[in-house]
Amino acid sequence: MPDTAIAIALSTSRTLWDLLARRATLTPDRPVLLQGDRALTFGALRDRAERTAAGLYGMGVRPGTVVAWQLPTRLETAVLSFALARLGAVQTPVIPFYRDREVGFALRESKAEFFAVPGVWRGFDHTEMARRLGAKGVFEAYDVLPEDDPAVLPAPPTEGTSVRWIYWTSGTTSDPKGVLHTDRSLIAGGTCLAHALRLTADDVGSMAFPYAHIAGPDYTVMLLLYGFPAVMFEHFALPDALAEYRRHGVTVAGGSTAFYSMFLAEQRKRPGLPVIPTLRLLAGGGAPKPPELYHAVVHEMGVQLTHGYGMTEVPMITMGSPDDTADNLATTEGRPPEGMEIRIVDGEVRLRGEAVCQGYLDPVRTAEAFDPDGFLRTGDLGHVTDTGHLVLTGRRKDVIIRKGENISAKEIEDLLHTHPAVEDVAVIGLPDPERGERVCAVVEQRQNPGQETENLTLATVTAHLRAAGLSVHKLPEQLEVVDALPRNETLRKVLKYRLRERYAGAGG
Repeated sequence: MPDTAIAIALSTSRTLWDLLARRATLTPDRPVLLQGDRALTFGALRDRAERTAAGLYGMGVRPGTVVAWQLPTRLETAVLSFALARLGAVQTPVIPFYRDREVGFALRESKAEFFAVPGVWRGFDHTEMARRLGAKGVFEAYDVLPEDDPAVLPAPPTEGTSVRWIYWTSGTTSDPKGVLHTDRSLIAGGTCLAHALRLTADDVGSMAFPYAHIAGPDYTVMLLLYGFPAVMFEHFALPDALAEYRRHGVTVAGGSTAFYSMFLAEQRKRPGLPVIPTLRLLAGGGAPKPPELYHAVVHEMGVQLTHGYGMTEVPMITMGSPDDTADNLATTEGRPPEGMEIRIVDGEVRLRGEAVCQGYLDPVRTAEAFDPDGFLRTGDLGHVTDTGHLVLTGRRKDVIIRKGENISAKEIEDLLHTHPAVEDVAVIGLPDPERGERVCAVVEQRQNPGQETENLTLATVTAHLRAAGLSVHKLPEQLEVVDALPRNETLRKVLKYRLRERYAGAGG
């Protein structure tokens, strides 16, 4: 049976455990996770997860027990997560870089009865933090997991529509939100990603992001559907990680827009020599993608780039496909899969479908998030083209209102990305007593080793934008040049709220 036909059949799995069990029966000896000198096959992942489930059962974990885990991207983390799925526990992954405020909030709000931590990891004592926070059932699960005889286990869960996952949106100026997912919503999200990318069992993927991110199950579902492996990176940094990409013959890499830029920067160090010889596709999502970046990757790296649109509440909404036109791949977020409904209301993207979360831990937030027809309000602005591709034009909070006129930050960012001296850029609105808000461009300047770099000024930036046809009332009135834009530790998204805080009092 062709890979695609197998994947479609597997996508009907009721639960994540059911999906793993079916894949392990089909290809037990094929590798699924690679890390350094270690590897797990599909069969070994199933068997180790069952033994670990038995160990957890002996500790008191039962179907419905809430278990939090804050673990790095490792083979053991995947085993633990599937062990909890085997038990039918409710698991709440926490990004390893979160500290007391976010972790304490997640533990309290989820009412976690157990908490798995890595001990001392990258110089930080997670066990001590857990005790400081008064966490219940703390146990270390970095390289040793509890195990026992699977004969003690109850039957695995048979339905996938109960809430068994609590993911956390990143808290910025407010507390994080606990997002409620089911096995079926995660399978639906991963299925969209898998089918769009046209992958096969001969591919080798990579996980350069935290496994505790919503992208973790999204990507793992893809591996289970198509039966190919991925390289796991406990700590991702370039150029150090390139050796692992080359060693394992990675064919598909990515993560988000920042990852594309990092790979492109490495390629520019040695033009004409493929930075990863086996690489054929960069793919990801999680942040806007400037059209200029798409064209640069395709031209300079010689690989295809497909970008998608997802969020913690809906892990995969749309995805570009390798057989899309270059224009669609450069300027859109791809098309939605069958079953994902997109509705545009007053410019806002709203969503309904199996991959959409069940809401939030806070019922008040849930009531606010869904409209009367059951569509999730995303807060993103966009439109759908005649070909069914989604174009995002920004976020509601990124619309700058200057003298009563709405200005899209994304429009200015896309144009600034075409300037040869701009590496990356974030455009924000800052409070202004005369204009309401003023337009501020915060730019990372490109460094070209051995070449003289043009110093960016407000005059050169506005001249470039004028030449590109930007309306005069949208031109930035403030320019800030920085060594690096502030980013989060997951998909390297730019944290605009920090820029607003930093420059709110600067002159305009």
